[in-house]
Amino acid sequence: MASAMDRGSSMVPSSDSVLANGASLAGKREKEKDGSLTEQRNGHFRSRVEQRISNDTVLEDLAPLWDDDYGTQTVKDYFNAVKERNEADGGPPRWFCPVEYGHPLRDSPTLLFLPGLDGNGMGLILHHKALGKAFEVRCLHIPVQDRTPFEELVKLVEEAVKFEYALSPNKPIYLLGDSFGGCVALAVAARNPTIDLVLILTNPATSFGRSQLQPLFPILEALPDSMHVTVPYLLSFVMGDPMKMASVNIENTFPPKKKIEQLSYNLISMLPCLPELANIIPKDTLLWKLRLLKSAAAYANSRLHAVKADVLVLASGKDNMLPSGDEAKRLNRSLQNCKVRNFKDNGHTLLLEDGIGLLTIIKGTCMYRRSRRRDLITDYIPPSVTEFKYGFDQVVGLIRTSTGPVMFSTLEDGKIVKGLAGVPDEGPVLLVGYHSLLGLELTSVIEKFLSEKNIMVRGLAHPGLFTDRDESSSSEFSMADWVKVFGGVPVSASNLYKLLSTKSHVLLYPGGAREALHFKGEEYKLIWPDHQEFVRTAARFGATIVPFGAVGEDDIFENDLMKIPLLNDFIADTISRQSIKIRDEASGEVANQNIFLPVLLPKIPGRYYYLFSKPIKTQGMESILKDKEKANQLYLQIKSEVGRSISYLIKKRKEDPYRSVVDRKL
Repeated sequence: MASAMDRGSSMVPSSDSVLANGASLAGKREKEKDGSLTEQRNGHFRSRVEQRISNDTVLEDLAPLWDDDYGTQTVKDYFNAVKERNEADGGPPRWFCPVEYGHPLRDSPTLLFLPGLDGNGMGLILHHKALGKAFEVRCLHIPVQDRTPFEELVKLVEEAVKFEYALSPNKPIYLLGDSFGGCVALAVAARNPTIDLVLILTNPATSFGRSQLQPLFPILEALPDSMHVTVPYLLSFVMGDPMKMASVNIENTFPPKKKIEQLSYNLISMLPCLPELANIIPKDTLLWKLRLLKSAAAYANSRLHAVKADVLVLASGKDNMLPSGDEAKRLNRSLQNCKVRNFKDNGHTLLLEDGIGLLTIIKGTCMYRRSRRRDLITDYIPPSVTEFKYGFDQVVGLIRTSTGPVMFSTLEDGKIVKGLAGVPDEGPVLLVGYHSLLGLELTSVIEKFLSEKNIMVRGLAHPGLFTDRDESSSSEFSMADWVKVFGGVPVSASNLYKLLSTKSHVLLYPGGAREALHFKGEEYKLIWPDHQEFVRTAARFGATIVPFGAVGEDDIFENDLMKIPLLNDFIADTISRQSIKIRDEASGEVANQNIFLPVLLPKIPGRYYYLFSKPIKTQGMESILKDKEKANQLYLQIKSEVGRSISYLIKKRKEDPYRSVVDRKL
């Protein structure tokens, strides 16, 4: 086995990479003759796991803006890696782990990658380093000439799952199934409903019976061997989007001319790699794989009702091989716990194409956890440098460009300075501020703390962003998903308690959704509850409270929906009844939190201005915990500071010669 494994420099030695737990088909067959062999292999693997842990080759934590290496590997590297493996390929299916995965975080769950039609297991090459931080990754390799039946492959994966479960029964096991691998993942989940499994399926081949290529299969079977050299070129355009593949390492900030030059170079450099598809999937292997796909789809579809696992389906809108969009809708209806994310511009080989990183998708859909119950505080992984660039350049880049945010903070001596020098670096810190219309001001707060202080601010957001109510089979990766990637958690007393206990920087808006969806004439009005909701919690942990005001976003839009009489009653009687209320017992105007999307009258964008007031230290204020009157006095002081910051900014923006977006751009 070792001689057939991992001879390339990209692989670790086989003794460390092979899951010697019955995953080898040859070993499985030997087990039927000698029942003690599996125990020997399991013992060998267990010692390797214990050695890995004892060597402390795990990470305790990840700092914000960590390097996920995305864009350094391309499709060309995929072909090179596959070619290297194919030169000495043979033997039974087996597991391996490329060294690029590095060291994972402590207590990371196991992820088993189940490849698609190619079977080589290198389909995650663009995501190696990122996934390697969050998971213990194992990739299944099925040699080109292997002819293991589908049910035997299912049993092979099942044995690996059971072994991982025996080692860590309180951790979930992730099955990442790409195309054909999606059928394997569903089959294993159906056969093991009591094991905590999480399935990530990319364009699963359960729709193989409705493939657009079905009429071509008989022609392919009759194709002479001499003509098979043309098949790789056909497959390259059917299986993936060449433009998306070639765009992987092109920065969005590149000027247009450089983008075109780099894209042209990447496309040209890919052409010599296409003939390698003939070695990856020669004619006899391709015909075998097509028959295997047929049986795999039938097997998985007949057992969908038995799947109890959490499932995330990723579907491509330009899949020319399978009807993945329609299949995602069907699976969403058929499976008990299923989420769907659609990627309308991608082809079948989603994992090898440019776009959002796989770990980003898993985090944004709240599918990542280290135990049976998801904990949004302890399971959180801070954004990588790629996520930071993508999120703030492409997702909210237009807002940042049009509003030109500028921030000020207050030092201990009361001096106001540009930047965040006045905000403490050490937590726990509670940032308490005013919610502008739609809450769009918070994106600049998160970005500035990351770029200037390398601090991840955890925002307390409306619980409606974390429910599955708006989930549908046509959902794309949205702003709500990015909120979770950048640290948002549902606002609650328990989550505030947990965040402050971990010495985090926390962002809180007492006015909540009511303030963020205020009406015309309510600009810069603090719509807060009558009583404190956070002061005593902050004092319990000696947190530093930093009040702040934000001015400018209300100059972009006006909420005029309530001027329409017929819609006024409709909102109150229908939409608000369906919304999630988090302050049913609160008094004051803030208790009226009817959540709806307002009709907005656009205006010329105004500039954002922020002022963080002098920090208020609660260290030594333990008396507040029992004295409600003192707690209320501090609460009113914080509210007054926020109001003063807003008044200061309104006055100062009149003196800004670059308040207008036109002046700033000129």
